[in-house]
Amino acid sequence: MSGIAHTRIFRELKRWRSVVAIGALLVICLHPSQAPSLAPFQLPPQATAARSAEEPITPMPPAPEIDPLKVELGERLFNDARLSVDNSRSCSSCHDVRTNGASMKRHDFGRDGAELPLNTTTVFNSTLNFRFGWEGKYRSVEADVSASLVNPQIMGSSLAGIAAKLGLDPSMRMAFITAYGHRPDPGNIVDAIASFQRTLVTPDSRFDRWLAGDRSALSDKELDGYKLFKSLGCASCHQGVNVGGNLFQRHGIFHPLASRDPEILRVPSLRNVATTAPYFHDGSAPSLDDAVRKMAFAQLNATLTDQQVDALVAYLNSLTGQYRGVPVGGGP
Repeated sequence: MSGIAHTRIFRELKRWRSVVAIGALLVICLHPSQAPSLAPFQLPPQATAARSAEEPITPMPPAPEIDPLKVELGERLFNDARLSVDNSRSCSSCHDVRTNGASMKRHDFGRDGAELPLNTTTVFNSTLNFRFGWEGKYRSVEADVSASLVNPQIMGSSLAGIAAKLGLDPSMRMAFITAYGHRPDPGNIVDAIASFQRTLVTPDSRFDRWLAGDRSALSDKELDGYKLFKSLGCASCHQGVNVGGNLFQRHGIFHPLASRDPEILRVPSLRNVATTAPYFHDGSAPSLDDAVRKMAFAQLNATLTDQQVDALVAYLNSLTGQYRGVPVGGGP
């Protein structure tokens, strides 16, 4: 491309950024119901890649390349009830990768039959978060896996006890020797599960295809929802590759949102959010429509119109990716 062509493209980008910045300032000053419906601004075709780079959300990458023997073993362990002290549950009991990577319950139940205090988060794309769990207590997937295995309410095991049980199984013992060169031990058990979890990414959502340059991937309504998502300020907390998951935030800034504790939460990812009802840390929002309305009111002091909610929900549906070539949860 000639230097003159480069100059024209960057002039157009500079003009586009100025228009967006001015428009954003005007929208922020207005009540959401007063926000104008703007016609889509069209960039020159040569600037498509540059436009995607300007967005607050980045495309989901494919699964990382990890030793397939370790991943296969990790998947076996993820579905093995022997990881629980009483052989009653596996990781997949609460994190079902055949559906949404979590469960459909407001709260899952602990080993004693009591409800767990927080709604189960999805395991899909979880390794792309900067912390793990609603409270962000753990900094690595290995630490998160270990904590779940020894938590009395979840698996109630010890890593040494799991290794001893698995070591008695000739097939499992051989799988560890093949993948790691030795029998199961606490370190390679956790590493295998973590290796599998790192492959649980869900690329190729329709929004990812739009970011990659497919302008037909989203409908006008979904694009309107994305514009509103940005102009309202939702993207201030929900951005990056995981559309969230990379900072802490206080909930109930203007009005109560859900149960008060914990007051500070890791912002959840919105990837596949249309499949993960019920919503919030206490599971108190039964539908995405309800969650959007409550979030806007509690966090932004905004009462959204039905049209705005419909547009935002339409956009959020476009964030449903694929796992092993199938849409997560069978969603759109």
